[in-house]
Amino acid sequence: MDATLPRKALFDIPNGVIYLDGNSLGPLPKAVPAQVEKAMQSEWGGQLIKGWNTCGWMAQPGLVGNRTARLIGADDGSVMMGDTLSIKVFQALAAALKLRPDRRVILSDSGNFPSDLYMAEGLIDTVANDYDLKIVAPDKVRGAIDDTVAVVMLTHVDYRSGRMHDMAGLTKAAHRAGAVMLWDLAHSAGAVPVDLTACQAEFAVGCTYKYLNGGPGAPAFIYVRPDLIETVEPALAGWLGHDRPFAFEQGYRPAPSIDRMRVGTPPVLQMTALEAALTVWDDVDMADVRIQSITLADLFIREVEAHCPTLRLASPRNAAERGSQVSFAHPDGYAIMQALIARGVIGDFRAPDLIRFGITPLYLDKDDILAAVGILRQILDSDAWKDPEYQKKQAVT
Repeated sequence: MDATLPRKALFDIPNGVIYLDGNSLGPLPKAVPAQVEKAMQSEWGGQLIKGWNTCGWMAQPGLVGNRTARLIGADDGSVMMGDTLSIKVFQALAAALKLRPDRRVILSDSGNFPSDLYMAEGLIDTVANDYDLKIVAPDKVRGAIDDTVAVVMLTHVDYRSGRMHDMAGLTKAAHRAGAVMLWDLAHSAGAVPVDLTACQAEFAVGCTYKYLNGGPGAPAFIYVRPDLIETVEPALAGWLGHDRPFAFEQGYRPAPSIDRMRVGTPPVLQMTALEAALTVWDDVDMADVRIQSITLADLFIREVEAHCPTLRLASPRNAAERGSQVSFAHPDGYAIMQALIARGVIGDFRAPDLIRFGITPLYLDKDDILAAVGILRQILDSDAWKDPEYQKKQAVT
């Protein structure tokens, strides 16, 4: 039976807080602390190094990968957990380039998350300077895909505006031109329905600390299309990606499964937190999440535009073109967001002028949206954001 939304009782959100920043860091699921405590005390403390065998630590990355696979339309055995998202971008992009050795263009867009582009630049500097990272406007991507492109590397949902690419259409265009498709699902997994199996993208990566609520620093994931798993060549040939890691062979021989995309030792405590956090998705249908997300986001947009006219909508108005976040622009957006946070409405800010609000139906409802807009209106009407305290820039915005 499908779960009823929202599922607020499963989360530990402070009293008096309306949390609209799940697109940046998900809140704490109530199931997590006890499981992490168990892993620390009974497993690490009680079992010591035996825990790798007695507690199943070594198998965690694949098992948690399978739990995540359901949320992104992937098959069991095609998703591996571990490392950070930047590492997984590097790993996937390097493997993708090896699939098209006769091509030298990596195509991305100006809406991509900077870290993805930085990793591409670093890979080019490391591997060969004859590669070209071509960056075009988001709406120019389709027209830029030609027979010189080796890999199309895009973030599905823009981290700033929430604009969403046509995954199926662009993947088809990439394949038609003979290119490999790599999707970053950082703002998609747990936010919008994704069907990697249907679209047939070769690679996907994503983080788990946003909509999947895995906690700060939660491990990232990498997806490889099943038909490629036994032949794809990992650029980061880590010990645990070896076919027989405990044979301690001198030469690298990749595992004949998604295990070959493992690199370093799994972060057991963080993996345990993520595994517990994913239980909030039990019986949840992503189609239902999407319906509620659109309903709440459209309500938020209507109310803000009706009562806060100095804010300009920076997200697509058409819900079909938007992920599960809404952004508004204002020259003093940073100070406005600080004033909101001080009053218990938590969103965040992205330079130069965007205030972002994550719409997460697992723990938000209509009353939360209306209350948040009411507080935002009060701040703007009273010029409360002009308080010097709200002008001070913090390290993390």
